[in-house]
Amino acid sequence: MNRRRMLLAAVAWPVVGWTGAVLAQTKQPVLIGWLSLGSREMQENRFAAFKEGLAALGWKEGSHVVLEERWADGRANRLVSLAKELAGRRPTVIVGSGSLAAVEATKAAPKIPIVVITSSDPVAAGLAASLARPGGMVTGVAGFAIDLTEKYLELLLAAAPKLRRVGFLAYSHSPNKARAMEAARRSAAQYTVQARFAEVASPEEIEPAISRLAKEGAQALVVLLGALFTTERRRIVKLALAQRWPVVAGPRAFAEEGALLSYDADFVASHRRAAYYVDRILKGAKPGDLPIEQPTKFELVVNLKTAKVIGLTISQDLLFRADKVIE
Repeated sequence: MNRRRMLLAAVAWPVVGWTGAVLAQTKQPVLIGWLSLGSREMQENRFAAFKEGLAALGWKEGSHVVLEERWADGRANRLVSLAKELAGRRPTVIVGSGSLAAVEATKAAPKIPIVVITSSDPVAAGLAASLARPGGMVTGVAGFAIDLTEKYLELLLAAAPKLRRVGFLAYSHSPNKARAMEAARRSAAQYTVQARFAEVASPEEIEPAISRLAKEGAQALVVLLGALFTTERRRIVKLALAQRWPVVAGPRAFAEEGALLSYDADFVASHRRAAYYVDRILKGAKPGDLPIEQPTKFELVVNLKTAKVIGLTISQDLLFRADKVIE
């Protein structure tokens, strides 16, 4: 069986002619591509963390590296053309912020190393053969937000134990959408609450989706993983608070915008860590030889301002568990 798996991996991930080079001594700045489904405005802190990580490793922007940015502003259908544009610039490495960005980057530039920063499973997305031995042209940091889906409902019910119907917002283009929704159903069954689902493919579909959940009697909102949602978090939180719903989502930025709770890996730190992979590749490492890392630090944020607005009293136990309380 092990031999068969190895043979399958060899077929799936053929040896690519990546020779690598020690580029730290080059006289010309190295071109690094950046591709994201999100918007620069809403992901500025993550992008800044990546650049800080590069600088800490000796790669000064302008002198040693030039960053070629492409932002899809939440529109998945733009990623194909943006990835092709970026590939045409012939960067030495492309950083894909989000699995969808990385997938399109690999299609547009199959011979260029890709560093992915994602909250989903890069193996399930077809980006790597395994976390320990990616085997192809993709490596990076993966947060596995799907594994947190059941935790979202646990935390939500700890804050609002009387909830009986919970809405789940899913991103249609997420490569892990089906797994995330199945995890949500398991969680709802475990806690004996009714789950209501709405899928969204574009920013324009967010308001109708939330209105539909309200008509179906939802009393709260769980925002499943999706780069679009991070970009559109202000709109999502505003619409949910208009319904007086407690909201739980992954990224901390949701709680900072007014969601009741957020619980996720520290993705600012993950973007900073991505610079390490770029550094290794620029110095000659093969991306397929660099294990994909998983974050070890997770952060729970509770927004007490929002709790007061929607009339919830948060237990001392939950506040004690929080890494940050917004008052």
